[in-house]
Amino acid sequence: MFDIWVPEISVLEKVLRSVVVYLFMLAAFRFTGKRQVGQLTPFDLVVLLIISNVVQNAVIGPDNSLGGGLIGAAVILALNGALVEAAYRSKWLRRVLEAEPTLLIHNGRILAENMRRERVTLEELHAALRRSGIVEPGQVRFAVLEESGAISVVPRPAAGDAHADGSP
Repeated sequence: MFDIWVPEISVLEKVLRSVVVYLFMLAAFRFTGKRQVGQLTPFDLVVLLIISNVVQNAVIGPDNSLGGGLIGAAVILALNGALVEAAYRSKWLRRVLEAEPTLLIHNGRILAENMRRERVTLEELHAALRRSGIVEPGQVRFAVLEESGAISVVPRPAAGDAHADGSP
């Protein structure tokens, strides 16, 4: 009964495996773009599930013990907590770990190159505009693909607004 708690590999190897896989996955998702993280399609979900199964073996190695699994999970949670705290305190690390917002529409003009780079389709952009109650891009001051993958839309002031020129 005691065997289920004892890892079959050394604790140091278990910690190293967990750290390496966590850092690899963090880098992989950071560089795959904002859209994939913020808006999972069924295809993205399938890929994510397969990846989690593939890297599971890299984390646990030949170890199926309960203790080994708990050690791996604890290391990943602790490392994640430490990185979140470090990114909160360091602007430089935040820039490295988190994506920058990307302008998709500026003063009614769709920025096709930015959309292409972020892999945002015209249909997705139009859906975001509709969710904001906007019919056409010409009604938009700017639309931004946020770090989270969501699209924020700021409409142009309506003609006749007291502050249509943008002054307070």
